[in-house]
Amino acid sequence: MPGEAEHRLRERLSRLSTLPLLRGTKVNAEKERLQRQLSTLQAAEPSSEEEIWRVVELARHPDRPYALDYVERVCDDWVELHGERGRADDGAIVAGVGRLNGATVALVGHQKGRELKENVDLRLWGMAHPEGHAKAMRIMELADRFGFPLVSLIDTPGAYPGVLAEQHGQGGSIARSQAAMLRLGVPTVACIIGEGMSGGAVALAAADRVLMQENAIYAVISPEGCAAILWRDGAEKEKAAAAMRLDAGHCLELGVVDAVVPEPAGGAQEDAAEAARLLREAIGAALAELAELPAAERSRRRREKFRQMGVWA
Repeated sequence: MPGEAEHRLRERLSRLSTLPLLRGTKVNAEKERLQRQLSTLQAAEPSSEEEIWRVVELARHPDRPYALDYVERVCDDWVELHGERGRADDGAIVAGVGRLNGATVALVGHQKGRELKENVDLRLWGMAHPEGHAKAMRIMELADRFGFPLVSLIDTPGAYPGVLAEQHGQGGSIARSQAAMLRLGVPTVACIIGEGMSGGAVALAAADRVLMQENAIYAVISPEGCAAILWRDGAEKEKAAAAMRLDAGHCLELGVVDAVVPEPAGGAQEDAAEAARLLREAIGAALAELAELPAAERSRRRREKFRQMGVWA
């Protein structure tokens, strides 16, 4: 499998080399980024069911840093903004503005609770209602209006599947959030920091650069849900996780994410400060690279990237 992944990344590098000049410069930064990812992918790519399931468990670890844990360590200053000026303030989505490397950024993310009461009463395990997506879109609009780069931190089992959420237009809110991100004129960076499941994740992930922490997972459905559909048995979750190839190495190979962010040995929960430092470096580097592109070109590349996903020739 590592050989196949390397081959596919080298194909992507080859295609980049044939692109026309962009205002007198080739896309060297993109080529260098992909070359760096070759070594990352070769270093450690889980292949067995047991290894991939270990990644799933690390992504769900109860002590893993959540969005606000990273915000406290990554941002020099932070002001949280609440509500979507309509129905309610959804605690599963946090949003606001802060300073990163001396510049103002807008930030949105999923937030899980540490205790059962917090999850039941406020966070819903990071599963957003339509009101949460509307809050995120409000911050996206604010970022575009004032020229703030947008950073999103994704950690959710999926959008909230309750009846009330469906009555309020859950599917449409996810689609509108994706469309809003794709239309933004400012640089956008998303990072999967834990679970990136289903439409709830994609709602905040239609970014110029999609990063993924080393022990995060990203897929259209949970392993348990996939196993229940394909094998009619949720106990086959490990087999489903391996078949879905939802770990960071495989997501990079498939072109679903643009880069893998390393974690401390044993996972981000072992050293939250170091995990935040590595994440801050990765986000800062991505934003610096994107800032060099004209807004129109950045937007065109963003839309083209997502249009190509899932195309089978």
